[in-house]
Amino acid sequence: MTEPSWQPWQPWQGSGNPGPWQGEGAPQRWSGLSGPAMLASHADRERAVDVLRAGYGEGRLEQAEFEQRVTRAYTARTVGELALLVSDLPQGPMPHPAPVTPVPRTFLPVSRPQTNGKAVGSAVCGVLCLMSFGLTGIPAVVLGHAARSEIRRSGEGGDGLALTGLVLGWMSNVAWVALLTLMIVAAAMSA
Repeated sequence: MTEPSWQPWQPWQGSGNPGPWQGEGAPQRWSGLSGPAMLASHADRERAVDVLRAGYGEGRLEQAEFEQRVTRAYTARTVGELALLVSDLPQGPMPHPAPVTPVPRTFLPVSRPQTNGKAVGSAVCGVLCLMSFGLTGIPAVVLGHAARSEIRRSGEGGDGLALTGLVLGWMSNVAWVALLTLMIVAAAMSA
């Protein structure tokens, strides 16, 4: 018995014994079965197992069926066998729809209001009263009152800063008034 010179995976068309080349040196076109009968690669098997894992993770497969299908996927010879194993599953994890109900305001992040600039200036002037011997007391009081007025009207932040500037500014101004009063009384008593 003689073996043909052609191989089963190379279908032959024509008469006589086919050769690897036909015509003028052009390679013979392979027109055999495509797709499902194609041999599966390791990557094809891993992709099928990934789809099975996703289906199992989503609760589409029971554990026994999942294990059976994974075993069959690793022993599959063709792409068609793999396709049959995952044909009833979505190809990968399914996206979950967005929640329908809005998030209650209690759980939403709180946006912090912008700090009033005059409140910051009032606090800075109030702190500088100690180092400038009270010269920044009057600007601290003026800026503090203006800032508190704007904060009440606009809802900005910084009320604590404005109050700090007011307290330190008034303390500085009262200290200066008391010092000047003492100096005037002392001058009047010595004259």
